Amino acid sequence: MLIDSHCHLDMVANNTDLDDAMTRAKSAGIAGMVTIATTPARYDTVRPIAERYPNVWCGVGVHPHDAGEAGLTDPESLIELAANDPLVVGIGESGLDYYYDASPREAQQTSFRQHIRAAQRTGLPLIVHARDADDDVAHILRDEYERGGPYGCVMHCFSSGRGLAEAALDLGFYLSFSGIVTFKKSQELRAIAQDVPRDKLLVETDAPFLAPVPKRGKPNEPAYTRHTADYLAEHLGYEIADFEALTTENFFRLFSAARLDRAA
Repeated sequence: MLIDSHCHLDMVANNTDLDDAMTRAKSAGIAGMVTIATTPARYDTVRPIAERYPNVWCGVGVHPHDAGEAGLTDPESLIELAANDPLVVGIGESGLDYYYDASPREAQQTSFRQHIRAAQRTGLPLIVHARDADDDVAHILRDEYERGGPYGCVMHCFSSGRGLAEAALDLGFYLSFSGIVTFKKSQELRAIAQDVPRDKLLVETDAPFLAPVPKRGKPNEPAYTRHTADYLAEHLGYEIADFEALTTENFFRLFSAARLDRAA
């Protein structure tokens, strides 16, 4: 079985019937998934989806695009929410995005630090978005680690450079690979994946975005985790059954609040 460690089922539902998408995911061997609320307001949409499907959990945070209007100035709201909802298994996604600069960089950085502090205090893993901001992401991750102590973390949809990969791995963090790794232009990303320790690998879709080859250009959905996993397993020299087992084990080690027995 496989776990889609990051998707946006509320947005997937804009493209297809969600029950049908979940049936396709099950047929593809996807045993669970984390759907992400990118703002606290979206939690009210995302949470019922996680409750409806017993193999779905959720992450809650403020995407860097929304940090200007909804960014955190303290961690308390996320800490309280996580304490009261067993379906919340991760903090985020948060991070920095200097490619679009949809929010002021200072607001992004402040909100990012508060997410890290929420992860430290709840024990839930931080889910990080990074785009064109490798140096600042690495600096803040290290700085908060040194300030407040260890925390779990996954660099979601990893497509950054080797420097950020090494900085994250040095802190004991995980790297999650999406359909981007299957793209023809992603030679450097595949080289980075080759060097990730086997116990730090995860896979995801980031659905409905970034569908992998051979579905590239179509709306993504959790079933397509299968294409990314098959591709990455072959590239890294794993038998697919071994790759499924190790990424699933890695997922539950990091997202320790997730319980697969909800799918029974």
